[in-house]
Formats: sequence, C-alpha cells, structure tokens
Amino acid sequence: MTTNGDPASLSGAPAVAARTGRTDAGEDRPDADDRLPDALSGLRAAIGAARFPLVLPSAEPAERIGAALADQLDDYLLPRLTRLDAPLLVVVGGSTGAGKSTLVNSLVQARVSAAGVLRPTTRSPVLVCNPADSSWFRRGELLPGLTRTNQPSDDPRTLHLVTAPALAPGLAFLDAPDIDSVVDANRALAGQLLAAADLWLFVTTAARYADAVPWELLRGARARGAVIAMVLDRVPAEATDEVAGHLAEMLAEQDLGSAPLFVLPETWVDGQGLLPARVTAPLADWFARLAADADARSAVVRQTLGGALVALQPAVESLAAAADEQVAAADALDDRVRAAYRAANRTVEQGLRDGRLLRGEVLARWQEFVGTSDFFRTLEARIGRLRDRLVAAFSRRPAAPATELREAIESQLVTLLRAVAAEAAEQAYTGWKAHPAGAALLVPDLAHHGDDLPERAERLVRDWQRGVLELVRTEGGDRRFVARTAAYAVNATGLVVMIAVFTSTAFIPTGLEVATGAGTTLAGQAVLQAIFGDQAVRTLADKARADLLERVRVLLDAEAARFLTRTEQARPADQAATALRQAAERVEAARLASGFADATSARERL
Repeated sequence: MTTNGDPASLSGAPAVAARTGRTDAGEDRPDADDRLPDALSGLRAAIGAARFPLVLPSAEPAERIGAALADQLDDYLLPRLTRLDAPLLVVVGGSTGAGKSTLVNSLVQARVSAAGVLRPTTRSPVLVCNPADSSWFRRGELLPGLTRTNQPSDDPRTLHLVTAPALAPGLAFLDAPDIDSVVDANRALAGQLLAAADLWLFVTTAARYADAVPWELLRGARARGAVIAMVLDRVPAEATDEVAGHLAEMLAEQDLGSAPLFVLPETWVDGQGLLPARVTAPLADWFARLAADADARSAVVRQTLGGALVALQPAVESLAAAADEQVAAADALDDRVRAAYRAANRTVEQGLRDGRLLRGEVLARWQEFVGTSDFFRTLEARIGRLRDRLVAAFSRRPAAPATELREAIESQLVTLLRAVAAEAAEQAYTGWKAHPAGAALLVPDLAHHGDDLPERAERLVRDWQRGVLELVRTEGGDRRFVARTAAYAVNATGLVVMIAVFTSTAFIPTGLEVATGAGTTLAGQAVLQAIFGDQAVRTLADKARADLLERVRVLLDAEAARFLTRTEQARPADQAATALRQAAERVEAARLASGFADATSARERL
C-alpha cells in the first residue's frame, strides 16, 4: 500500500535557477551564490567561539543546539552548497528493530548492511551508492568528521562505503544507527546523520509507529523543512487499513500529511536476508523515478537545504539569548563579590573616622606615650613658652612607649583588616551559593579570607607606617624641627600622625573621641599644632589616611580577585551574542539573495 507516493510530487522546479559552474570534467553544474557559503562559514566560526560554561538552565540546551548546528554546517550545509548537483543522500533512520538494514539491502539487491536480531545491529553507518557516485562520498566533504572505510566497523566514527550497481546513479542510501539505541554514541550519531540528509526515509513498524522518540525527531525535521518519506514496516494484513490510516492521521496532525507513506506487509526474507521484490517494488520504483528525474532531485535538495537555512536563525537566536544569560550571570556574580568588598572598604574607612580604633590597647599605649602628668603640666605653661617646652618634652620620651604604641597600632589595624576580609569572603560566598552558576564555581577555600591574608595585612600596616614616617620627614611643616630633633622626632611625630588618622577631625574631639579620652586627644592636638601648625596637622593626617585606604583597597581587591578570577575564566566573550546574531543576519540576507525559498513555500511546491 502506498499513499502520497507519486514522485511527480517531487518534480517541482526550484524557486530560482541555481548559478552554473564547471566540474572537473568540464560539464556545467549548478552552484550556490558565493555569499551564502561565506556567510555560513562566518556563522560556523561564531558558533564555535560561543561558550556556555556557567551552570544555568539554558546552558546545556545551548551546548546541545550549538553542537548540532556545528555538525549540520560541517556535515551538510557547507559541502552541499558547494555541489548542489551531488548525488541525493537518503538517510534511512528509525527505531530499534524496525528493519532499516533489511530494507536498504532489499532496495539495492545486495547484503551491504548487517541485519540480525542482536541490538544494536548497525553500529557504524553504512553508505551505499552507485559506483559512478563513489568519488563524491569518498572525498569526505560530506560528513567530514567520519573516517571512510571499505570494511564493516564497530567504530561509530567511521563511515563504511559500499557500491551497489543495482542502485541508480544520483541516489545514495545511508543506513544510520537506531534513533533510540541503548548506546549513547549510536543515538547521537543517528541524529547527526539525519541532519545531514537530503531526504529522510523514516522506518517504523506497526507495533512502534506511535513511540515518542520518532515523533520528536519528525517534528524537528518538519521544523527544518526536510523532505521526509515514511515506511510502515511489518504490518499484519488484517490491520493494514487501520494502522496505515491511523499513522496517516498522526502525520496530518503534525503537518506531515504530504510525506509519502509506504506500507510494507509482514512477510519473510529470502536466503540472503532480502525482502521479496513484490513487497519493496512500490518504494523501489519511487526511488528509481526520483533518481532518474534531475528536477525532482533538485527540488528535494533545495527544499531540505532551504528549510535548514531558514531554521538557522531561530536556533542561533536561542544560542545568542543563552550567551546573554551567561554574561548577565557572570556580571551578577561579580556584582555580589564587589558589593561585599565595597562594604569591607567602607567599614575600614568608617573605622578610621569614628575613633573606634582609639580604644583598648592603642589608647593605653598612646596615653603612656604622651604621658599624663609632666606632659599636662607642660600644657599649663605660658603660651609663649609652649613650643620650646613641648619640643623638649617630646624629645625626651623614652623609646619603649613609642615601640609599644607602634605595635598596638599595627595590631589594631591588622585585626580590623582580618575581620573585614573574613566578613566580605563570607558574604561573597553566601551570595554565590544562592546562585546556581555561583554555587558551581565555589571551592571551600573561598568561604574565608586567603590563607596568607594575615601576613599581607601585617606587611601592609608596616609599609604604611614607614610611609607615614617618610611623609613626616619630607612634608612636615617645620623642617628645622625635624632636622634639630633627628630620627626620634620623626618617629614620635609619625606616631602622632597615625593616631590622627584614627579620628575624623584631626584631633578635634567629637563623639567617641571624647569618650575615649578628650584630654589625651587635646594633648596630641596641641603637640602637632605646636610643631607643625594646624593646617599641616590636617594635611598630614589626610594624606596618611588616604594612603592607608588605598593600600587597604588594593589588599581587598586581591581578596575579591579570588572570586572574580573564577568568573573571568568562565565568562564567555561579551560580544558572543552580538557575533551570533550578526552572523545569522548575514546568512539570512545571503539566503534571500541566493533564491532559496522558505520551508513552507517549498513544501507547497513539492
């Protein structure tokens, strides 16, 4: 039984005549517009460059779609466009045990593909063509990723080439692995081969024609505008009308009602494993007429090719959208990290301004350094003698209090830096853990600050303290004082500047500063103003504070980089989506200029 099986339905003329080129033998052959292959090559490069490393719901589908598009471009679109007159490739696909290999053997009247009860039977694809067409398939332009061989193989990466004189020139059959194979590699290869077909010959059985997997692939083929012919195999005689009618209804519901449907009855095979000629005669005759009709073959090629070209743009758009999501996710992860470390910088800055660092050990050592008896009695002296007495008192301070004060300042700052770095790391870690892409990038070490952070913090503070001393030495208001009192004055004055950095108003007591010792603060203010002058005090403190904050920023940026380098390594190119969309637009413009009709109008012609 055959429905819609008239090959005349495939003989419609192409929408636009193809451009003519020359073959190696000198005869005319149709060729595609050069702009289309160039545009497709550009799209292939853009797809190859697109990456979807961040764990997002769209990432895995995008990887799958990108791989399928790359395969179709390499396996079919680019090689087919170079030779529109190449033999028509019929890929025979279907479910496990549908009888694909037996059907191919019967159509070419030779046992070219292994058939049997063990599954999967077809492990590597078998391509059968007329001897006159073998050179085209041996060159490897079509399906370039498969190694050509003349022997059967279990390696799915090989393509077994067989010639069959009984098969008419201009037509080739490719027996593909099962679309529902239990072997993942076979199943993936089956999909790849079907995407490289000019025509799908889809084989199913009376027992399995309603299975979900074949219909999913058929819907995909319809979306790509591929030419499809159906074979319903092993149909019991008493169920022929019912089963064939139901399948025809299902095809119509899926907008596949125009697909030729061939019904093969349940029958026996001969000693060579071939079906009786009378059973395969309708299908064999249909293919014979198709092979003999150049216009029909051209229509098939152009419909499938045109449909595949039309389907590229929405598929590429899905890749571009996924690429946009990748960049947006990377930005979101980076923002969470930067927010955590900005907060850490603000905490340090606030800590330098609100006087909290004057508490505890620093305050005690500062009071020891300044002194609470002789020093304040000095302040009670006449204003005209204040400067000389302060200089003398300051110069006589012993070394121990200065050392202890410097160490207390260092300890207080290091403690603050460790605390803010730990808190920032925890916040960034928590923020990433709540994001699917971030959770996949996390490692345990990121949950806390870097192991060497304490050492780096200590080095930072010591370097800053040396910088303050150099600042006093080079920018002090009264250099004669520095010269006269030598190193001790520089060190002592530098310590007072460091204390000034811990206050918001350069020793004008306000708020917490009053609570932590207003008298001591006023004493320090008097010391610095007496030596340098009021404006110099503020300038030195401001510069020292700015230097410290910059050093802290660099330290915390290095901590944030532990997170940011992970997103940078995983981040796709910012322009990946734009490159994909622009490449797809160039392909569409070239397609329209080349005259390939869209899949809908092609189906109507055919």
